[in-house]
Amino acid sequence: MFNFNGELLEENTSFLNEKNRGVQLGDVVFEELRVVNGDIIFLEDHYLRLMSSMRILRMEIPMKFTMEFMEEEILKLFSEIELKEAKQIKFTVFRNSGNDFSNSDNSISYFITSSLLASPFYILNEEPYEVELFKDFYKNSSMLSNLDTNNKIINVVGAIYAQENDYQDCLLLNERKQVIEALNGNLFVVKGNQIKTAPVTDGCINSILRKKLIDMVSKLNDFEFLEESISPFELQKADELFLVNNIEGIVSITKYRKKDFVNSTAKQLIGKLNAAARMSLSTSA
Repeated sequence: MFNFNGELLEENTSFLNEKNRGVQLGDVVFEELRVVNGDIIFLEDHYLRLMSSMRILRMEIPMKFTMEFMEEEILKLFSEIELKEAKQIKFTVFRNSGNDFSNSDNSISYFITSSLLASPFYILNEEPYEVELFKDFYKNSSMLSNLDTNNKIINVVGAIYAQENDYQDCLLLNERKQVIEALNGNLFVVKGNQIKTAPVTDGCINSILRKKLIDMVSKLNDFEFLEESISPFELQKADELFLVNNIEGIVSITKYRKKDFVNSTAKQLIGKLNAAARMSLSTSA
């Protein structure tokens, strides 16, 4: 089942037409979340980010779109038995009206889909995870690049490049050839006691897990946190590279070119991330 504007529909039900603005114009924004035991992880953060993204895209936000409404619409998808399972949620919002970009009333519709997660907890995968720079196309360093929209063509082509060359992921560059993120999440670079990630002004996705990791690392006495541009030359000098995304949590990069990396910092942070996820449930209760 999936939720379309509050109505539960069977999987594969047709509900969009050929004039849909999301298909024709990429006029879509979305948020990916985790639901564990009937609780939505970091619900308030995800809600505020979705509202902010809709405002930036000048979508009309209905009065009923409260955080409680978002929670209710997500949980509609599940029976009591299904609520005991860990779920991945994608909350997608698109603008109504036809495919003429110059003529829209800015009203919106939404649909919510779900899939099963392997674990209710963030788990650090120990499998090999090799990356390479993707230099065919660059991502612009603008506010639109910070949003999760359905314009993911760079990620799609980058993923094909990675598959063709036996990499697990690729690192994306902006127009100034600074490393901003991976196809699969925000990049963090560890060198000595410093942990660095790219600023949103460089064009990276401003994800909720990026925000959580920054808050977490900034409070650690053992590390100095830097939000600065990342040069490709820094990557092979780093002690550790890892990614963060809203579904998997932390993903350790094991190899970039001839350099193998450790995952000791990622191991320290994964437990703290799980604790923060549990804390978000208690504060929202």
